[in-house]
Amino acid sequence: MSVDPALLSILRCPDEHHAELRHDASAQTLTCTECGRIFEIRDGIPVLLLDEARQPASDEEGGAE
Repeated sequence: MSVDPALLSILRCPDEHHAELRHDASAQTLTCTECGRIFEIRDGIPVLLLDEARQPASDEEGGAE
């Protein structure tokens, strides 16, 4: 199920910076261009809840010691 392009053009990150979101149609996600949080799209509906967002993968996780 796809998301309406008009809706995608007005959606913003729910955090206080309200940055634009980058749409990944194949992964069915929206990624904040500011904080990097990843929001899922479920059944064509973006889930823009900070508590349900995934944090971006960090390059430091599992790094060499």
